Amino acid sequence: MSKRVLDVGNCGPDFSSIKAFLTKNFDCTLDQAHGMEDSLAALREGNFDLVLINRKLDRDYSDGIEILREIKADAVLKDIPVMLITNHAEHQDAAMELGAKRGFGKLEFGNPETLEKLQPILG
Repeated sequence: MSKRVLDVGNCGPDFSSIKAFLTKNFDCTLDQAHGMEDSLAALREGNFDLVLINRKLDRDYSDGIEILREIKADAVLKDIPVMLITNHAEHQDAAMELGAKRGFGKLEFGNPETLEKLQPILG
């Protein structure tokens, strides 16, 4: 059965790259959200298997970690796996402290470790 992924805060070209990477390696579909309001609305309306949040949202350069906080504080949404998209280890660490799974950066699509992180959720 196909998995559903919500991609939050990436620009069009980055969304396309993430979509190509994920759909090449997993049976999944991607939806896109741009900020707090549409992300939470999409999550409440649909059944998503994974949320990928850009560390800095393309729309207004706000911090994606705030969306992570809201998801993990919501009793209905808190169990959905979330990963932060960033190349910076310190931001990955901060996201994990809030309940996220260790994510990956846009430069890490070709790394076998990235697929290993995603396999338990999307495989």
